[in-house]
Amino acid sequence: MAAPVPNQPKRRTLIVSIGLNAVLVLLACGLVLYAFMLNVDLGDVKRRLSKEVETHQQTERYLIETRNRLTESQREIEQLKAQLAYKETDVQAAAAAAKPALPVVVGFRSSMLGKGLVALIENTSDRYLTVVLAVRNPTLSTAKRFKLELEPKTSTDFGHLEGWQFASGDEVGLFNDEFGALRITVP
Repeated sequence: MAAPVPNQPKRRTLIVSIGLNAVLVLLACGLVLYAFMLNVDLGDVKRRLSKEVETHQQTERYLIETRNRLTESQREIEQLKAQLAYKETDVQAAAAAAKPALPVVVGFRSSMLGKGLVALIENTSDRYLTVVLAVRNPTLSTAKRFKLELEPKTSTDFGHLEGWQFASGDEVGLFNDEFGALRITVP
């Protein structure tokens, strides 16, 4: 019975070796399966990242195109504004040229009370006129507007008692919607 004793350790060693080999095979299979799953996940992440990069590039192209269109539109707007301003000045100049001259004559005399000058405003037409008298003193940087009712074929005095003491160099403008503006400088 002495012979079976040496076989027992060989058998145990064989069983332990087979068990360890089986565990190692299972472990290797698990690692291969884990590596495969990581590879699949990595491929999925690469596809998503590729799609995001493509979407980002499309967004950047869209933004660049939109900026270019915006710049082009702003340039067109500026050109149209310039054309519109040019047309408005043409229209205003044509409208002013189309209006007849204001039938008013303006002269100046010394004030009887000794305070500056008095404007003599004469309506030479056969109708009542409502005019706006705008005066400005460029030296003192003062300006005022007055509304005047002018009777036909009459003369009206306007001086310091009416609200403005005229002095040499004052700029005077008379305005009526139906007539062109009359602008003069006090002598």
